[in-house]
Amino acid sequence: MAFRRRTKSYPLFSQEFVIHNHADIGFCLVLCVLIGLMFEVTAKTAFLFILPQYNISVPTADSETVHYHYGPKDLVTILFYIFITIILHAVVQEYILDKISKRLHLSKVKHSKFNESGQLVVFHFTSVIWCFYVVVTVGTGCIPDPWTGPRAPAGLTSTSLNGLSSCPLQEGYLTNPRSLWEDYPHVHLPFQVKFFYLCQLAYWLHALPELYFQKVRKEEIPRQLQYICLYLVHIAGAYLLNLSRLGLILLLLQYSTEFLFHTARLFYFADENNEKLFSAWAAVFGVTRLFILTLAVLAIGFGLARMENQAFDPEKGNFNTLFCRLCVLLLVCAAQAWLMWRFIHSQLRHWREYWNEQSAKRRVPATPRLPARLIKRESGYHENGVVKAENGTSPRTKKLKSP
Repeated sequence: MAFRRRTKSYPLFSQEFVIHNHADIGFCLVLCVLIGLMFEVTAKTAFLFILPQYNISVPTADSETVHYHYGPKDLVTILFYIFITIILHAVVQEYILDKISKRLHLSKVKHSKFNESGQLVVFHFTSVIWCFYVVVTVGTGCIPDPWTGPRAPAGLTSTSLNGLSSCPLQEGYLTNPRSLWEDYPHVHLPFQVKFFYLCQLAYWLHALPELYFQKVRKEEIPRQLQYICLYLVHIAGAYLLNLSRLGLILLLLQYSTEFLFHTARLFYFADENNEKLFSAWAAVFGVTRLFILTLAVLAIGFGLARMENQAFDPEKGNFNTLFCRLCVLLLVCAAQAWLMWRFIHSQLRHWREYWNEQSAKRRVPATPRLPARLIKRESGYHENGVVKAENGTSPRTKKLKSP
């Protein structure tokens, strides 16, 4: 891992060298980009990696606000933050998880799951706080559609946005549920929203090479690939289809449940008798699935279906057609049904194992205790291996009858 003192050296650019030094290699690449900011010739290129692109200045009553939309240059920014995430992953593993796992003395299987849950607890905790801050504080605003052609701000003029001075800022996404589908397409994103989506995509993309760097067991790779791909499809779909507001709320619910699950698993590894958090997670899991399905059907099935602009126009970011809505609803419902089926299957297996253990304990008969053997001792006491009488004389020896 990163910044670890090693006693063994590997051949340069060999497989083991890359695995053990991948975070250091990523740190060097990030440092090269940061050094590029110091020179005027390379500063413009360096900003492509660090800052979100495609910004638009929108005049308001007091000043100007900057909004963003997506484009191909976002891939460069995502690539940069993939290396940032790899470095942070190595720091958490080296300075937190490895030190805790050494004290727990876990087996190889539990050690792999402990590292997985430890990384996801840190990520989900950070994402929940960040996402909650965004959905509460970021307003929707009344921004007209300035696009007159392709997705570029060339046709945007200050005269076309004069009506913004009398348009008050609306409430946050969480306090105003109607904002999830109103003013669709949501092509203009505040900085916090766009940067949040870029970081989310960078994290789940970095999880793919980490399967190789962390030497994850072959039995665990299919399971981890499943939820990594699910997150990538849902986050990228919400970002590209301009459903960012709905995606934020659904991610907040999902990440809260996952944070509780992985926290419960960490406590279980520390003490196998501690299973109370699993019961709390089981209760929250079903409620979360219900809320996600309800919000998806409400926003996509009813909210967007009643909007006037139901035309397929990729240049303006409008995907509000019957076919697109059905595809999105089908994807969300299928994913939630699959997660619920896996949950029910795991709970039934857990209960079955529990009752088998209880029935096995009842069937084991209690072993009867053998009565203590009575040892007949001769009267008197022993002295030097000879039995003495009460008065100190040796007892009379018995005469054996001759046949």
